[in-house]
Amino acid sequence: MGLFGRWRRGAAAKTHIDDALWQNVLNGLPFLRGLSAHESARLRELALAFLEQKQMHGAQGLELTNAMRLSIAVQACLPVLNLGLDLYSGWIGIVVYPGEFVVHREQMDEDGIVHNVVEPLSGEAWPGGPVILSWEDAGMTDSGYNVVIHEFAHKIHMRLGNEESFPPASKDMDANQWKREWESAYQRLCLEVDAGRPTLVDPYACEHPAEFFAVMSEEFFTGSALLARDYPGLYRQLVLFYRQDPAGIGDR
Repeated sequence: MGLFGRWRRGAAAKTHIDDALWQNVLNGLPFLRGLSAHESARLRELALAFLEQKQMHGAQGLELTNAMRLSIAVQACLPVLNLGLDLYSGWIGIVVYPGEFVVHREQMDEDGIVHNVVEPLSGEAWPGGPVILSWEDAGMTDSGYNVVIHEFAHKIHMRLGNEESFPPASKDMDANQWKREWESAYQRLCLEVDAGRPTLVDPYACEHPAEFFAVMSEEFFTGSALLARDYPGLYRQLVLFYRQDPAGIGDR
């Protein structure tokens, strides 16, 4: 039956995920190894619902296999594992390119002159619109790098508002502490980049607070131990925000 099988229950057709290919997809995403059996089962249910709600298309002749679709869905659903898919509501499209794709933008310089800029990207998220991904990058599993989590962190940020700064804290969090930790960590990284010192995360995170949030979300889910070590205050805020503790600091 491949990855997705169908069976009849009354008059309704249901979709399920084949056990073997589900496990193969998980094996290809090493940052998921710390999930409990219960969390893995919940992630599977969430990924299935995600695939039923979203439309995923290949670009430039890329043919998406069921395993590719599932891998993207699993990575996209990890940040909302304990938050729910409502954070991804209001849009349906995901476009997947074989590799980096090129966008053309207009940018105004300090003198007010508009320039046409050609920029290669590995991912992009549009407000109210689709998520665009490079499959080559979506398959990378290096610690601290995950284009799918990055772009879906942007989607979460867009949904919550305040895109010009950091996203707002959850209602059950201390908003002032949340803001202090983000501002302090952001300033620290920018100072390290300006000084030419090595940094835990990609210096690109200094481009904008929204990028910093997305990059730190990547690190939280794929390099949690390093983030907890180097940015312990920010890590604890992300634990509260995402309601997950991938580094297991709550057990220490």
